[in-house]
Amino acid sequence: MEQEIVSARGLTRKFGAFTAVDHIDFSVRRGEIFGFLGANGAGKTTTIRILCGLLRPTGGTCLVDGLDVDRQAEAVKRLIGYMSQRFSLYEDLTVEENLEFYGGVYGLNEAELGRRKHGLLKELELEGLEKRMTAALPLGWKQRLALGCAVIHRPRMVFLDEPTGGVDPVSRRNFWAMIHAMAAEGVTVFVTTHYMDEAEYCDRISIMDAGRIIALGPPSKLKERYAQATVEDLFSHLLDSSREGSRP
Repeated sequence: MEQEIVSARGLTRKFGAFTAVDHIDFSVRRGEIFGFLGANGAGKTTTIRILCGLLRPTGGTCLVDGLDVDRQAEAVKRLIGYMSQRFSLYEDLTVEENLEFYGGVYGLNEAELGRRKHGLLKELELEGLEKRMTAALPLGWKQRLALGCAVIHRPRMVFLDEPTGGVDPVSRRNFWAMIHAMAAEGVTVFVTTHYMDEAEYCDRISIMDAGRIIALGPPSKLKERYAQATVEDLFSHLLDSSREGSRP
């Protein structure tokens, strides 16, 4: 059986009377690309923030690489990478200054930081842009830089929250090539996306609605099970069924 790097059981998060994440169970295997799908407000970002140790769960348990996200949040933060919807870059720093800043935050020494920085500039095709101000970069290049900042410390798992939003199709395709390259090296990738075609690239997907997971499995298996031609059709079908079933 493939080893799990994430294991969530009964994971719950409430904000007052509102339940954003409602007793969900799921696991993520090492080295897989796991897609987390759902409409706005479904609970995806809240779940990611819990898994990253940024938000405490209200109930249930969740382990990331054997660490309890509630009791060992700081240790969890050190072994993961996180790329948010807004990229979290410092616009008034240059490309290399952003990489150096994040490398320092993750505790890399000067020699290791230098090696990782130069390696990432090459891998992300940002060589020659080291001194360019981040604010002046096209969106697709900012996306690459944000990914570099998230993985400069070689995390075992990286969380990508809507990483391709607003990016042109060519940049999206190139970005997914980078994701597959990371997974091939054993990095686990947990990604949320609104682009249903991107979900086809994932090893497994989960579909979330109103704080609950309503489907989980490989895209091909789920399409076959529910007799849908595409993940977009599957997504629409499951959401319609879920909401129809919740009506009085």
